[in-house]
Amino acid sequence: MQQVDIDGVFLELTQLPAPAGATPGLAPLVFLHEGLGSVAMWRDWPASLCAATGRAGIVYSRQGYGKSSPVPDVRAPSHALPGGQRGGRLLPDYMHREALEVLPRLLARLGVERPVLVGHSDGATIALIHAAAHPVAACVAMAPHVMVEDISVQSIAEARQAFEATDLPQRLARYHDDVQVAFWQWNDVWLSPAFRDFDIRQEVRGITAPLLAIQGLDDQYGTLAQIDDLAAAVPQAQLLKLPDCGHSPHKDQPAAVNAAIARFLQGV
Repeated sequence: MQQVDIDGVFLELTQLPAPAGATPGLAPLVFLHEGLGSVAMWRDWPASLCAATGRAGIVYSRQGYGKSSPVPDVRAPSHALPGGQRGGRLLPDYMHREALEVLPRLLARLGVERPVLVGHSDGATIALIHAAAHPVAACVAMAPHVMVEDISVQSIAEARQAFEATDLPQRLARYHDDVQVAFWQWNDVWLSPAFRDFDIRQEVRGITAPLLAIQGLDDQYGTLAQIDDLAAAVPQAQLLKLPDCGHSPHKDQPAAVNAAIARFLQGV
């Protein structure tokens, strides 16, 4: 595990080598985690996808997640801090900030110019925003949020109830140094009235790279309108709709997801 300094914020980072015998020069996979994710939360799936695709991988935790720098005063009004850090609640543009400010700086530090972005949930949305504005070799979006639906808000409200009334904090603490920061920065912004207007369906029209969107038929955080609307905006998008699969396709259907991504990336 490494830590990379991005304007005074230390981000937890793991680099996975390409498997033996892999074709040299292929764009690496950059993994972008969900709203409660981290390097550890991915478990061994990034390594398995690297093996399936013959590529190196980069896995990092956003600020406030995993072992990355915490967010000061996570439930206070948002405010700037010296050194480029921000404290307080996330604002409705937090995924844009990650996609357009943090991720480009991280990729530049690592010398990566045209990655294959592999994002899940919030991370998938970040991948789409970045791919609409920056060159990428390809983009894989699993269970993305291109707009806010009632089902999403309802499930996130239920997550708040579980966090306050069950052992969910203890279970999440295995993956985050500061579980309160990890949970509340995600939950508070999603349940804020201002976030209900979040919508990137016009913005993603700027994506010119190959795009694969994957969603489970039983996704409790979004309907299939998420990837159907994405495909309507991005003509080259390929869709994979998985039965017996909830919000985490890489956990519920890892073999099918790995095979689909490996096929998608042939020739990329």
